[in-house]
Amino acid sequence: MTYTVHSLFHTLQGEGVMTGRSAVFLRFAGCNLWSGREEHRASAICRFCDTEFVGGAKYAIAEALAAEARAVWDRAVSDAGKPYIVCTGGEPLLQLDAELTEALHEAGFTIAVETNGTLPAPPGVDWLCVSPKAGAELVQRSGDELKLVWPQQGIDPAELEELAFEHFLLQPMDGHEGATRLCLDWCLAHPRWRLSLQTHKILDIP
Repeated sequence: MTYTVHSLFHTLQGEGVMTGRSAVFLRFAGCNLWSGREEHRASAICRFCDTEFVGGAKYAIAEALAAEARAVWDRAVSDAGKPYIVCTGGEPLLQLDAELTEALHEAGFTIAVETNGTLPAPPGVDWLCVSPKAGAELVQRSGDELKLVWPQQGIDPAELEELAFEHFLLQPMDGHEGATRLCLDWCLAHPRWRLSLQTHKILDIP
């Protein structure tokens, strides 16, 4: 496997249950629901993505990528702590495989993944966040955290509650007028759900 990495950086996790946690973000290039190019957005399955994931550096060896990720952590963190990495994209499960999860574990990382759920997760993932997209088959139907960007026409949060996740979160769709109020009202009326905000945008951090 040759891994194409759009970016590798240290920040705070901005969304979901792990909001506020110090982390290395490993953002893979490529997605199976949108090309990442604006001229293709209107015809994409997922049309609301707010992330740049086109192009990047290539790594032919899993251990080399894991070592670079660990170097990013070590440069940024003064306290030893427990290294934490978030594999995201694009769609990280197009590239993240057992070889890389093993190499990241060898480098000391706890591994989190943020995926659209259209592909099965490889072994070795420590924290799995699935964010379903309307019009795409949900293959990965279990994990730690289900984070639904909402509203999406064709997805009813109540219909997802039968899935095998420990945490259920609603996140207002960026740029959708009234989304925050809709998510707030749903969480107030359905206590199983928690509100997730994009705090990295509020704080203006990567």
